[in-house]
This record gives sequence, structure tokens and C-alpha cells, in this order.
Amino acid sequence: MSRKTVTFEYEKETKNSVRYKEVPEEGSAPIVGSLYVQKWFAGSSKTLAVTIEKQ
Repeated sequence: MSRKTVTFEYEKETKNSVRYKEVPEEGSAPIVGSLYVQKWFAGSSKTLAVTIEKQ
């Protein structure tokens, strides 16, 4: 199994969600790209970290 933590920065708000764009590690391609999170959860967060685990 392999784990990877991906960091996202605030990009813009939509009607019911907030869009975050991935901040890839230097020299590597994005893994996820954009991430939409519901406003009720995102709140006023400017950054998010998501851990992905391959099984």
C-alpha cells in the first residue's frame, strides 16, 4: 500500500461548493487536479490536505 498527502489551495467559490486547485510537488504532475468541497465543510479554509491510499 502507498499513501500520498496532496495539498490544495483555494481557487474560487461556486453556488454550493468551494473549488481548490492542487499544489503539486516541484517537478511532478498533479495527481488529482481540482477538488470541489461543500461550503458547509470548507468554511473559510484557504488550504486543504487530502491523504490518498492505494490498495
